[in-house]
Amino acid sequence: MDKRANTKISIRFFDDREVRAIWDEENSKWWFSVLDIVAVLRNQDDYTKNRNYWKYLKAKLTAENSQVVSTTTQLKLLAPDGKKRLSDVFDYEGIVALGKEFPSKTANRFIDWFTFSDESIDGKSKTKAYALFETTFIDSIEVGTTKGLQQIHAYLFGGLFDFAGQIRTKNIAKGGYRFVSTSYLHSTLLDIDTMPETNLDEIIEKYVAMNKAHPFMEGNGRSTRIWLDLILKKQLKKCVDWSKISKANYMNAMIISAVNGSVLQELLQRALTSDIHSREMFMKGIDHSYYYEEN
Repeated sequence: MDKRANTKISIRFFDDREVRAIWDEENSKWWFSVLDIVAVLRNQDDYTKNRNYWKYLKAKLTAENSQVVSTTTQLKLLAPDGKKRLSDVFDYEGIVALGKEFPSKTANRFIDWFTFSDESIDGKSKTKAYALFETTFIDSIEVGTTKGLQQIHAYLFGGLFDFAGQIRTKNIAKGGYRFVSTSYLHSTLLDIDTMPETNLDEIIEKYVAMNKAHPFMEGNGRSTRIWLDLILKKQLKKCVDWSKISKANYMNAMIISAVNGSVLQELLQRALTSDIHSREMFMKGIDHSYYYEEN
């Protein structure tokens, strides 16, 4: 049996553009969509124009006996029309080599982003987040409580932060907004634990309250979005398709939610899906969640 049949699909993001990737079990590496990379490097949304440009560039590089083209292979990727089609893909080294064919500031920024080390705290934490789908640990997390959020945070950042899973003892602020003072944090979290979660209105209100609390020194957003999805799955048999929510819209809605949660609720409601057991949905959610936190 071809081991490539057992694939893990990931969606990476750069400047709100998708870069599709597929995991090759046989060779233990990711393959990335060449057309998606071309779209990023050319800042071009038109699929046909990007496909034609890649045909031109591929022919040019072949004529030059470039090593870039020699690393190309084809695998089936989910196309915009919802069907899986054979597409040109590059591995890690091939993508970096392709990026060097585009001498521009965007290409330089892309290579810096793409070569982001999985040995960093975010890289290691994201690897742990991916693994959640495969473990029974996720079934043991207490849903909708501070304890459950601490369990998620400790899992994602254990061994990376010395405060993993621990409620902060220092005051913190972000963008001029001060999160709940440590003087009131304990009582605030107790209140959040008792908040109902029987419908979407209540669940979003609880999510907003936990965001205002920001109980950890770092890693609040990534942990709390998983926490939210677990509540939605348990109570409504739904989860958020985070790929439908852009970074700009999400961040704006979260800022506004400090005084009015209706924008956030509308945004999340439009992105709800019943596809709660899908591995791909989970992986896309993690990709988006970590992308939201990128500077």
